[in-house]
Amino acid sequence: MARLPGEGPPDSGTAGNGAARAVAAVRAGSAQWLRRFAVPLAALPAPARRTGAVRRPGAVRTAARTRTVRVSAALVLAAGLYAAAAHDHAFFPGGADGAALAVLTLVIVGHLVALGRDRWWGGMGSGAALTLATLLLYGWLPAVVVSASVVVLVGAARRQRWRQALTHGSIDVIGLGAAALVLRAFGRHPSAEEPWQPGSWDVHTLPELVAAALVYLVATRVLLWQVLSPRDADTPLPHRGALARTALLRQGLVGIALLAISPLIVVIAAEMPVLLPFFGVPLIALDSTLWIARARAEEQLRDPLTGLPNRQWLLERTWTALDEADRAGRRAALLLIDLDRFRAVNDTLGHLAGDRLLLQIADRLRLALPRGAEVARLGGDEFAVLLPTTDSATSAQRVARTLVAALGSPLDLDGLTLVLEASAGVAVFPEHAGETEGLLRRADVAMYQAKRDRTGVEVYEARRDGNTPDRLGLLGDLRRALQAQDVELHYQPKVGFDGRVVGLEALVRWEHAERGRVPPDEFIAIAESSGLMPVLTEYVLETALAQVAAWRAAGLHVPVAVNVSPRDVHTPGFAGAVAARLARHKVPPGSLQLEITEHVLLEDPQRAADTLAGLSGHGVKMSLDDFGTGYSSLVHLRRLPVSELKIDRSFVARLAVDDEDAEIVRCTIDLAHSLGLRVVAEGVEDDETWERLRDLNCDAMQGWLVAAAMPAEETTAWLRAREVGATRATPALPPAPKDTGSPV
Repeated sequence: MARLPGEGPPDSGTAGNGAARAVAAVRAGSAQWLRRFAVPLAALPAPARRTGAVRRPGAVRTAARTRTVRVSAALVLAAGLYAAAAHDHAFFPGGADGAALAVLTLVIVGHLVALGRDRWWGGMGSGAALTLATLLLYGWLPAVVVSASVVVLVGAARRQRWRQALTHGSIDVIGLGAAALVLRAFGRHPSAEEPWQPGSWDVHTLPELVAAALVYLVATRVLLWQVLSPRDADTPLPHRGALARTALLRQGLVGIALLAISPLIVVIAAEMPVLLPFFGVPLIALDSTLWIARARAEEQLRDPLTGLPNRQWLLERTWTALDEADRAGRRAALLLIDLDRFRAVNDTLGHLAGDRLLLQIADRLRLALPRGAEVARLGGDEFAVLLPTTDSATSAQRVARTLVAALGSPLDLDGLTLVLEASAGVAVFPEHAGETEGLLRRADVAMYQAKRDRTGVEVYEARRDGNTPDRLGLLGDLRRALQAQDVELHYQPKVGFDGRVVGLEALVRWEHAERGRVPPDEFIAIAESSGLMPVLTEYVLETALAQVAAWRAAGLHVPVAVNVSPRDVHTPGFAGAVAARLARHKVPPGSLQLEITEHVLLEDPQRAADTLAGLSGHGVKMSLDDFGTGYSSLVHLRRLPVSELKIDRSFVARLAVDDEDAEIVRCTIDLAHSLGLRVVAEGVEDDETWERLRDLNCDAMQGWLVAAAMPAEETTAWLRAREVGATRATPALPPAPKDTGSPV
C-alpha cells in the first residue's frame, strides 16, 4: 500500500604462507604487482583464487608472455654458449678467485633461503649486486652461472616455486645479455680468462658502469612488469600513477645500491679474493635494509590493530577485482559490515576491551569468509568484504547474512559473555555501480538502511538512495511542490463488515509536471532520508485536518488516519503541535487517527513513549500499521497506546490460498481482540478474502474491493452514496488503474 511518511513499504581470507600469498597477489593484476614494488603483501590476505576451469583473459596473456620470455632466454643462452665455445671461454673463473666467488654465491643462496621468501623478483638486492659485479669483472657467461646457481638452488629449496624460479632466471639471462651488449658497445669484453681489472678504471669508466647497471635493472624490471602484470595498462590512471611513482622511487634506490656495491665487489674480487666471502655481510645488510623499507611501507596498507588490510588496500584491490569481473563478464560484490551499538561497549567497558572485541570480530570474519573473498577493516567498527566473483545479488546477500550470523554468536571477554549484532549492506557490480568509490558508497547506503530497518542485511536499492543526482533533483522538485501545494491527498475508506464506514486513510499523491505520477514509496523514501520529512508531515496533517473540518461542516463525520514517521514522533513538541492544529481547525481529537509502526520504539524508546502518551492524552487515537512485517511483539503492543491494529497486506493477499498466512491472521485477530483492539485488514481485493476475514471476526477492511484511494471530491461523493444505503457488494467507484504505490 502506498504510504504516507513513516510507513513501511508493503579459506582465502586467512593468513597463510607468506610466499604463497605473494605469488597469489601477482595473479590479481597490475595494481597488485605494482604494489609489490612499493610494499610486500606477504602478510595480507591472498586475492581471489580461480573459481573455475576457464582461464581469464589476463591469465592467458600472462602465460603467453611467460613463454615468450623463456623462449627468448633460451635463444640468448644458446647464442652465448655458442660464442663462448667458439672463443674457448671458461664458464667460471678458476683458482682462488673462482672459489671465493662460489663461496660468496653460496652465502647469498643460504641467506635467501633463510629469508623464507622467494628470490627478489629475478635479481633485486644481494643477488642482483653479486650478478652485476660478476658481469663487470668476468663477463656474461660467469654472471649467468652465478644467477642460475642462485635460481636453481633457491628453487630447489622451494620445490613448488620452480616455474617462478625458471621465469626469474630467464629474465636475468636476458637482462645480463642486454648489459653485456652495452659493455661490448663500449669495447669491453671481460671473460673468466681476461677479467676487466678495476686497476684500469678511471673517470671515463663511470658512464660505462652506470649504463650497464641501468640497462640490467631496466630490462629485468620491464620484463617482470610485462610478464607478471597482465593488465597494467588498464589500471585506472590515478591509482596507476601513484603506484608507479612509488615503484620508480624504490627501483631508483635499488639502482643506487647496485651502482655503489657492485664495483666494490669487483675491487675486492680482483685485489683480495680471500676476503670476498666476507662481502656477504654488506650484501645481507642491503637485503635487510630494503626489506625493512618494504615492511614500513606495508604498514600503510594494513590496519595496525587487527592486521587486516585497510581502506587504501581495499580500494586498490577492488579496482583490480572489478576490472577482472568486467573483462570476464562476471559480477562482483562489496559488503559493508558495521557493528550495532558498539559505542556502548567502549563507553561501558573501555576502549581496551573494545579493541580486544574487535580482534575477535576480525578473527571470526576471517574464518567465516567464503572461498575467494577478502576482508578489510575500514576503521572503527566498520569492515568490508570483497567478493571478486558472485552469481547474483541474492548470492552476495546470502554471504552477508552468513557473516552477520557469525558475528552474532556470543563473545567471551574475561568471563563476560557479550552478544553483538551487526548490519550489512550489499552492492553489486555492475548493477549498482561501475567503479570502486560508487560501489563502496552504495554499500554504505544499503548498510545504513539495514540499521534503520533492523533487518540485518540490505541490498542497495536506488529508490531508497536519496543521494543520486536524479533523486536529489526529485527532492528539490518535491520541496517546491509542497510550497506550491501541488501535492494532493487521496482518501481510502476503511469499512466494517456490516457496510459501515469506520474511517478514511489519507494517502499522499504527487503528479510531477514532467515525470507524471511519482510512486509514493519513491518520494516518501527521499523525504525520509533528507530533512524534508517534517515538512511533508506538516503539509499532510494540515491538508487532512482542513478536509475533515470541511466534511464535518457538510455533515459528514468520519475520522481520518494520517501516517507519521519515527522522525516525526521523535521530534520534540510534536504532540503539542498536533493538538494546536486540531484546535485551529476546530476538529475534535477523536476525528484524527495517527498510524505508526513499531520502528518508533527502536531508536529512542523513551522519547517515543513520551510523545505517544502526550498524543493519547490529547485524545488522538493511534493505529499500529503493518503489523507482522517487522519486529512485532507483545511488548510493543503493551507499550504502544494504540486502539487499532492493521494487518499488513502481505498476509491478507494470500489468506484464501495459504494456510500459514490464514493461521497468522487468525492468531493476530484473536490477540488484538484479547487486548481490546480493533483489527483492520489491508489489501482486500476479492470476495473470497472478504468472506474469510468475516469468518475470522475481523472488524474492518481496506482495499480495492470497496474503493481505491480517491481525491477529496470523489471521496465526498462516495461517502454520500454510502449514506443512502450502499453496502459492501460493489464499490461505488470502479478500482482505478493500479497505483504506482501498492494496490489498496
